[in-house]
Amino acid sequence: MEIYLDNAATSHPKPECTLEAVRDAMTRLNANPGRAGHARSLAAGRLVLEARETLALVLGAADPFGIVHAFNCTDALNLAIKGGLKAGSHVVSTMLEHNSVLRVLMEKKRRGEIEVTLVRPRGYFVDARDVQNAIRPNTRLIVVTHASNVTGAVQPVEEICQLARRKGILSLVDGAQRLGGAPVDVRAMGCSLYAFPGHKSLLGPTGTGGLYIEPGLVLDTVREGGTGSSSDSMLQPDDPPERYEAGTVNLAGIAGLKAGAQYVQTRLLEIHARERELTDQLYRGIRSLPGAVVYAPEEPSTRAGIVSLNLGGLSSSELADALDRAGICARGGLHCAPGAHEMLGTLRRGAVRLSVGYATTPGEIEQTLRVLREIAGGT
Repeated sequence: MEIYLDNAATSHPKPECTLEAVRDAMTRLNANPGRAGHARSLAAGRLVLEARETLALVLGAADPFGIVHAFNCTDALNLAIKGGLKAGSHVVSTMLEHNSVLRVLMEKKRRGEIEVTLVRPRGYFVDARDVQNAIRPNTRLIVVTHASNVTGAVQPVEEICQLARRKGILSLVDGAQRLGGAPVDVRAMGCSLYAFPGHKSLLGPTGTGGLYIEPGLVLDTVREGGTGSSSDSMLQPDDPPERYEAGTVNLAGIAGLKAGAQYVQTRLLEIHARERELTDQLYRGIRSLPGAVVYAPEEPSTRAGIVSLNLGGLSSSELADALDRAGICARGGLHCAPGAHEMLGTLRRGAVRLSVGYATTPGEIEQTLRVLREIAGGT
């Protein structure tokens, strides 16, 4: 029996409603939304709007037209960063970020377009005081992950976003490892922008994601093209969300994302509590293993559903391979977050990441711990 503990990469299994919605979009609808006036196209357009409304509900956003459909979280982050910055801007971010943030920033820095300061965390967490100390007169944007994709450590995003708002600075939160696994309220948080994937805790298909843009904020576009609206103009429309969604949207993916997000929304508190219990079971069990080094905060309330570890003298790839042979899907390596691994001292070795999901069971966690005990006994 396979045990899937790689939900931080993509969730599995998808609920039946997600699968049915994708099939329905490819068969019953299967039209280009916003590109025609016939009934099938209009129905497809309504589905895309309904997905925005569902995502706005999950995010606590007031306006569904502030939700932009993207190809994934990386695509959303590119739009937020490239569309929000001006030449000569200074950006404050952190060493904990995924490469979908770091590579965008560092490429723009390499070209001489922006300046970047990466704040080092204190232990597992970034301190808002260090973010404040990094702010300069030309700081335009603060970017922070909601939860580390290596350690699962939930960052003080509300404190950081409120700091940015007081300073008149844009804030961008990378919600890849949080949205769908815990309640999120972008208005209470005070963020300007919130990027998210559809295929992780929202239980949608791969190739989906989105960006929340607060009311009144206008980003530069990073792609232009057909929108189905303002077709008499050669310029990209000004009004969101069409301003940011050039070309045909991923109708089948968005249909699946809508269904997955609705599934999550109706069960969110239950999913959050259950994943916290499972993560704590996993964390405590690994802590008891001889030769295990755990990379995760101790307090359960500060963890997303992720526990990373190394064991004995094994490399992370060797441990991940041993787990795979035992039927356990886990991820070894650097997880596209070199700064986080540098902080942990695992830049050469990497770490094995185990991540729970809505369908994970206590029995699967116990079986995983049994396998790890056997591996530990042989190292």
